[in-house]
Amino acid sequence: MSHYVRRDDGRPLDSGPPLRKTRTMAKDRLTLRAQFDMAADLYQRARPDYPEELYRTLMDVTGIEGGSRALEVGCATGKATVPLARRGVHVTCVELGAELAAAARRNLTGYPGVTVITGAFEEVPSSGQPFDLVYAATAWHWIDPEVRYHRAWGLLRERGHLAFWSATHVFPVEGDRFFADLQEIYEEIGEGRGDEEVMPRPGELPDSRREIEQSGLFDVIAVEQFDWEVEYTADAYLDLLDTFSNHIAMESWKRERLHSEIRRRLAQRADGMLRRHWGAVLHVARRRDQPHLR
Repeated sequence: MSHYVRRDDGRPLDSGPPLRKTRTMAKDRLTLRAQFDMAADLYQRARPDYPEELYRTLMDVTGIEGGSRALEVGCATGKATVPLARRGVHVTCVELGAELAAAARRNLTGYPGVTVITGAFEEVPSSGQPFDLVYAATAWHWIDPEVRYHRAWGLLRERGHLAFWSATHVFPVEGDRFFADLQEIYEEIGEGRGDEEVMPRPGELPDSRREIEQSGLFDVIAVEQFDWEVEYTADAYLDLLDTFSNHIAMESWKRERLHSEIRRRLAQRADGMLRRHWGAVLHVARRRDQPHLR
């Protein structure tokens, strides 16, 4: 089961990554980004669906409708493509992973207005016809920060929109203690959280509005937070973990130790289930026709 709570308290949060990345960080990002193709078979069933209210907000704020043209960055298997395609939006999907792109084509065969391109967003050629919307669902942070805003700006029509969001683990006060208790196992296998990592509450995720404004290319017009809950069996939760880049890259003995402990602990619960809370920050920005570049 799942539910969501829409949140928009207007607080000026900011977690935008610095615009300058070191060469090592860029290399790590590219390496982890490529890992997802290894989980193509799991991605569609394991990753959570985003709340319907998020899509309604996206449509309302941007004004896109049936017949509008959108480009999706990093569509994976098409989870965030279907809700727009179902509304009649013509979506061009760009997916780096060949296996993920193939899965997206299978999942989207019922939508003739959808095209899936295998390649990197940074390098995809322009079709010559600008888009009404460029959007990314749990993919924007994988794009080179030196390129992503300039690339989106160049693909959009005048006063077109950029939108992005990511599904993130959030921890309500009354939430499931399973994840906090499991940290001792992560520490044991050398995969513990860093001292600076936090366990954010719903509605308190940092946002990237400052980074958007600093690009000089877009005006932020909406930042809204959503949260929802999903219940998992042991098998379903392990499938989910196996779609995360850090878990895909984990050494086999670490993964086996972690998985066995998760199964053991959930078997001790009467229903064998855990509750994971998700949060997402929807950013919507409008293209500046006259960029303010610094």
